[in-house]
Order: sequence, then C-alpha cells, then structure tokens
Amino acid sequence: MLDVSQAFAELKRGAEEILLEEELLEKLKTGKPLKIKAGFDPTAPDLHLGHTVLINKLRQFQELGHEVIFLIGDFTGMIGDPTGKNVTRKPLTEADVLANAETYKEQVFKILDPEKTRVEFNSTWMNTLGAAGMLKLASRQTVARMMERDDFKKRYANGQSIAIHEFMYPLVQGWDSVALEADVELGGTDQKFNLLMGRELQKSESQRPQTVLMMPLLEGLDGVQKMSKSLNNYIGITDSPTEMFGKVMSISDDLMWRYYQLLSFKSLAVIEEYKQQIANGANPRDIKIALAKELIARFHDEAAAETAHQEFINRFQKGAMPDDIPEKTISAENGQIAIANLLKDAALVASTSEAMRMIKQGAVKIDGEKVADNKLQVTTGTTAVYQVGKRKFAKITIS
Repeated sequence: MLDVSQAFAELKRGAEEILLEEELLEKLKTGKPLKIKAGFDPTAPDLHLGHTVLINKLRQFQELGHEVIFLIGDFTGMIGDPTGKNVTRKPLTEADVLANAETYKEQVFKILDPEKTRVEFNSTWMNTLGAAGMLKLASRQTVARMMERDDFKKRYANGQSIAIHEFMYPLVQGWDSVALEADVELGGTDQKFNLLMGRELQKSESQRPQTVLMMPLLEGLDGVQKMSKSLNNYIGITDSPTEMFGKVMSISDDLMWRYYQLLSFKSLAVIEEYKQQIANGANPRDIKIALAKELIARFHDEAAAETAHQEFINRFQKGAMPDDIPEKTISAENGQIAIANLLKDAALVASTSEAMRMIKQGAVKIDGEKVADNKLQVTTGTTAVYQVGKRKFAKITIS
C-alpha cells in the first residue's frame, strides 16, 4: 500500500492542474475513502484512447481504495455540451443516449473494476428537480458570469447565436456534484468552467467544495492536434489488435513518453527506468512495443498482444525494417495528397511515374501493408511508416 505522499505523486501524474492541491492532500491524509466523480455524456458509441485518460485516473483512485462514480450524463447529453463549440450542439435523443450509455459501460469496464464502480445517471436527480427547481438553479448565476466562458464569449463577439438552454449545462454539471456530494471531480482542461461551477454550488449548499483535477487532452497520432475520430488521428479501444499495434508503433519517440504518462499503468519508477535504458543505448522501438502490447492486452488480451507483435514483425520481414527510420513532415493541400506525390516529396522515389511503377510492382507499403491503389489519397493528420522496395523507409506525418 502506498503512503500518502506516494499516492499523491501517482494521482498528480499527468495532471494539468489541481484546484486546490493542498485540499486534495488534506483529504487524502484523513484516510477516509473519497467520492471521486467523472461525468461522461454518451455522445458517441465508441471511445478512443483520448477518452480513457480520465478513466485511467479514476482507476488510480479506485486502486487506492476510493469510491469511483462513473456518471453518465443522460440528462446533460440531451442539452448538448457547448464546451469548445462555435455553434449550438445538436441535443441527443433519449434513445441515442441510452444506447450509447450501454456501450460506454461495456468499454469502461475494460479499465475499471465493475464490482467497485458506482454507475449513476444524472437524470435520476435532474428529472425530479422539476421546473421550479430548474428556475431556482438558473437563479444561482448571472448572464455576465456565463459570458466569462471563452466559447460563449467568442460566439457572442462573432455574432453567433447562443441558445438559453446552453447556459444550463454548466449549472447542471455543477448540481451533479451537489447531488453526489463529490469530494473530487475529474475533467479535461477544456471543462474548467464547468468543474469550478460544482465547487461554487457545493459551497452555496454548505457542502465542502470538491477538489478539481484536470487532465490534459491527449494528442493524436500526429502529435499535434488532440485525438479525434474526425481528424483520423485516433486509436479506438475497439480497434483490432493488429490495427492498434500498428498505430502505436507509428507515433514519434517523443510522443511515446506522453502516452506512457497518460495511458500506461506502469509505475513512474518503471517509466524512468525505460528512459534510462534508452539513455544507455536501448532502442526506443522496443520500449514502444512494450506500450503497444500493454494497451492491446488491456482492451483484448495477452494472447492478442503477442499475436499482433508477431504479425508486425512478419509484415516487416523479420527485422527488415531499420532501427533508425528518418522522420519527415509533408504538407498537403486541401487536406489530402496523392500517394505518388507523397512518395516523391519524401524523396523515396525520384518521380511520380516511378512511384506509380513501384506501386504496380507491389513494392510500396504503408505500415507493412501493400498499397494496391496508385490513386490513393492520404489525409492530413496521419503518421505512418512508408516503405519503397526493401531498403527505403520513412515515417511521414501529413500536415
């Protein structure tokens, strides 16, 4: 069992900001199990690794003996979270919310212990609040306070509409903390306004205000923009083992440490040991393989991780891939670039006609897979290992 200082260090791991650190430390020192809340609006049926950053932090609290509350925002999902949006978000139907919520539960229990996880739906208390209760809740804050939010401020300045019900979102999220008497709430850095609203409402209800622990938004495979399905720079937790392995291996060596910090369950001491191994001459590729296998084992199983590793070795002809692959960034116009132009710009071929010829001969591969379509368009935001023939390799990011 970790002592308080060690537990505090693990809980701080990867956190962007804790409000307030001394409060969290004080709560941990009591030795009492804390109520740890994280809310998720079931806006889409599938999660990617970016979503799991918060869930991993919940697991850390869970392993330290605290009560984890996985809050499904079925009520807030029907409002639509305005965070980071420049237009009013389309609310989900009740059927959409319930269907997505079931899928969420299946996926998060690959990380959390279902026997020790309390699953709540915020419609439980919001539906009983009633119209009078909602009006009373709305009276707790002013329009001026709501306009302090960056997204509302920008939309107002740009003459874009803001629907009245959008002001209710942070209030409802804050009221969730009151209803659950949360000691700690986790959220992304983009949720700061909403998270602090919980503290304010708890104070007004004479509750001890929750500590807010904010986690960063995980960068996608390109290492620049946040992981997103719309940007096609994501690793889905339902991806096949082979696909997941290839995607992890495509990330840069620098980004690997970010993924270790936010996604791995390895201790800080083990990660430091990995860094020391590389400093002493170890190949970063081997450390990256360990990360890929850990993630695949989590979302599939150990056997699938071993099989994906072997398939990766076989695809690259049992060691034909060099240890040091040059990394390049290629610019694309209009969000995509033709494969022939990409290979030429990366100096893997002398001309587009040579690229076409090599593709026809089956000598061009992307992450070990042969390219059959010489008209293939590669989109921005992707990173992959491109191979021409047996000796020419480059890890290329399309920007």
